[in-house]
Amino acid sequence: MVQLKNRLAARRRPIYAPPVAVSADMPDPDIYVVTSEGIRIPAHSKILASASTILEEIIERPKKDLGAIPEIPILGVPYGAVSAFLVLLSSSVYSDDHIEMYGVHLLALSHLYSVEQLKMRCARGLAERLTVENLVDMIQLARLCHAPHLYVKCMKLLSKDFKSVEGTEGWKFLQEHDPYLELEILQFIDEEEQRKQRAKKGRESLKLYMDLSEAMDCLLHICTEGCTSVVPYNMDTNHNKGPCSKFSICHGIQLLLKHFGTCEKKVKGGCLRCVRMWQLFRLHSSICEQGDECKVPLCRQFKVTEERRRRRNDSRWRLLARKVVSAKAMSSLSSSLKRKRVEEVTRQIS
Repeated sequence: MVQLKNRLAARRRPIYAPPVAVSADMPDPDIYVVTSEGIRIPAHSKILASASTILEEIIERPKKDLGAIPEIPILGVPYGAVSAFLVLLSSSVYSDDHIEMYGVHLLALSHLYSVEQLKMRCARGLAERLTVENLVDMIQLARLCHAPHLYVKCMKLLSKDFKSVEGTEGWKFLQEHDPYLELEILQFIDEEEQRKQRAKKGRESLKLYMDLSEAMDCLLHICTEGCTSVVPYNMDTNHNKGPCSKFSICHGIQLLLKHFGTCEKKVKGGCLRCVRMWQLFRLHSSICEQGDECKVPLCRQFKVTEERRRRRNDSRWRLLARKVVSAKAMSSLSSSLKRKRVEEVTRQIS
């Protein structure tokens, strides 16, 4: 019986850990942080209060609430996590070792005690250590701790490799116990796929408008200055010009022009190449600002026709013309920025 009493007394005896290392000028610790293991860690109340408003409220409670010896219980996490939490509150110097060992616990503690800077650092550290196996757990943790950066990073990684995540134990557990989160994840994956499709469609549309803009430049260039064997009617045909910088596009326009001039079917006969050339002439007239001085064939005739169509509210064609003009402006802006950058680099070298 005596031995049993001694053992119980030994268990009730508090275990004191060494204080958190701080500056030598600091006074002695005036409060204890108690862990789940019953270990008491000496700390400084002013440091804790300045780092967390929640801890400040706990410290400012009446003495009778905290006991004769002021103590703050931080339970539910290992002693090492509590010790690391106190070290980070005291020094604000974050170490990868702390995140590696106690990242999950530190995120929970920083959320519970409203230490936003530490919370952000933990969330980013955990986001850098995501794996297929811990992905579902990290999503749940991010939701509980209101960590949007970690949540979005988890969701994007899950949507990229959903087949691998689907076979993990975490996903199977989620399906059985949290159908609302499962539905939320599936909706995110569906929205992410739709967003990718819209972005892809937008890139394809922009490329089409850029190509049309370059085709308009080449058409004007051929009809005004000439390119290789195709020259304006009032220019000497024996003097062939060399290929321009956009000859790959110019060559296609030249072939269409030659075919358009010799084809017997024309547009009304159902020739697709003539229809294409006709559309290029019409698009050019929609964005041309040269008026009667323009040397592109049929430009003035199309302008008159477009004026009649405008009265009938042909909005789709005008929308196409505006998009081509916008693409041309974007291309010009991009070219001017690149040119300025090249000039800056040249000046630096010289």
